[in-house]
Amino acid sequence: MVTSSWAAAHAQTVASRRRGAVLERAILDAALEQLSTVGWSGLTMEGVAAGAQTGKAAVYRRWPSKEDLVADALKSELPRFGEAPDLGSVREDLLALCRRARDAMFSRPGAALRSVIHECDTVQAEPFHAVIVEGVVEPTIQMLREVIERGIERGEVRPEAANGYVFDAIPAMMMYRSKMCASEWADADLEEMIDRLMVPLLRPDGS
Repeated sequence: MVTSSWAAAHAQTVASRRRGAVLERAILDAALEQLSTVGWSGLTMEGVAAGAQTGKAAVYRRWPSKEDLVADALKSELPRFGEAPDLGSVREDLLALCRRARDAMFSRPGAALRSVIHECDTVQAEPFHAVIVEGVVEPTIQMLREVIERGIERGEVRPEAANGYVFDAIPAMMMYRSKMCASEWADADLEEMIDRLMVPLLRPDGS
């Protein structure tokens, strides 16, 4: 019969044989898993090492601090949205974009990212600022810009709606309600937000 102590020793031996990119991927995966389950405050280098089935020294050799590790973990698996949807109407395009954002928010890397945004203060978040802005914020805003500018060309959207406050409306609402109201953004909720907030905000007659 295989004892638990033998199994643990065998797992540690197997883990110790990993090198280079394979071990680094295991450590980054363990960091993302901790962020998505226990959050930024609960993440420890010891916990990441245990999750990756390696020694703490192997983690510290590659990342001298928790901040360095988390920045690389987020960068390694940020959500990818692809190209802006083009379904023939601004309403359908925004809905498709919101569904992509919702799916990304509640994926493992999305949960990890939200834990950093929600739990870190301004100083703590500084090491992740470039990762979040370049990897998430700017691509999202660019897609919203494309959808709204395409709507302007079709006459569905008033020209002055192409501004930063309007582009921020959907991400801000989705983050706020997921944090403060524990919303998981079912399709019906997304449709209500688009129909009651965005369509009236964007339409040419303003009604």
